[in-house]
Amino acid sequence: MAYNLLKGKKGIIFGALNEMSIAWKVAERAHEEGATFTLTNTPVSIRLGTIDQLAKSTGSTVIPADATKFEDLSALIQQSMEILGGKVDFILHSIGMSPNVRKGRPYDDLDYAYYMQTMDISAFSFHKLLQAARKLDAINEWGSVVALSYIAAQRTLFRYNDMADAKAALESIARSFGYIYGRDRKIRVNTVSQSPTLTTAGSGVKGIDGLMDFTERMSPLGNATADECALYCITLFSDLTRKITMQNLFNDGGFSSMGMSARAMHVYKQSLDDCEDC
Repeated sequence: MAYNLLKGKKGIIFGALNEMSIAWKVAERAHEEGATFTLTNTPVSIRLGTIDQLAKSTGSTVIPADATKFEDLSALIQQSMEILGGKVDFILHSIGMSPNVRKGRPYDDLDYAYYMQTMDISAFSFHKLLQAARKLDAINEWGSVVALSYIAAQRTLFRYNDMADAKAALESIARSFGYIYGRDRKIRVNTVSQSPTLTTAGSGVKGIDGLMDFTERMSPLGNATADECALYCITLFSDLTRKITMQNLFNDGGFSSMGMSARAMHVYKQSLDDCEDC
């Protein structure tokens, strides 16, 4: 059911690759709520994914851009304003990738060239995006910028690797830029810490199925789906959340506040009963 929460609003959505992407779901929901927007991803991702189908169904324009390059981001924002007829009201940053994770490098044996790529793609791109948008005065007053994060920014999770460092930096950037953008132009900057989600990028994390099962058992409401994350992002883009900024907001079914659930304890005790040497 649509509520016209974004009627007349314009935006830019980063990171839609295919139907598994959270950014894809956000774009679909934003369209349903009355928004117009541009879509962007790297040229390689556009070739490998199906973003053109999303563009067709939402009446959007796809603009290729490398989010690690300030010049690309500036050009993207300028083109978006030309296409949309002025400043934007919301931006979604849904970008993350770790070559170390993909190559199976453990945290205590990282390739530092890969490490810098992880940070540049997954965190520094957010700062570059915000800086480019501010220099171009591209966001309307009371606009909203949201980046997707994960609880590994606060807690150590096995095999999440250097992406945890990137998410911690991402959240810090949201706070620091959120203060400046809010003080000067009344623009909100937040991060959403989503449940582990089986996106194309998430599938690259070894053991993701076990992690999703664990968080499902631990969370009183269960894991939040990609669709539910999209709905949450829509509320953050809307005028209903005008005074929320510089926050890391958990959309995880309550997992972030849990210590041990009954379901998880049951599985844990069963495992101990089956282990003679434990």
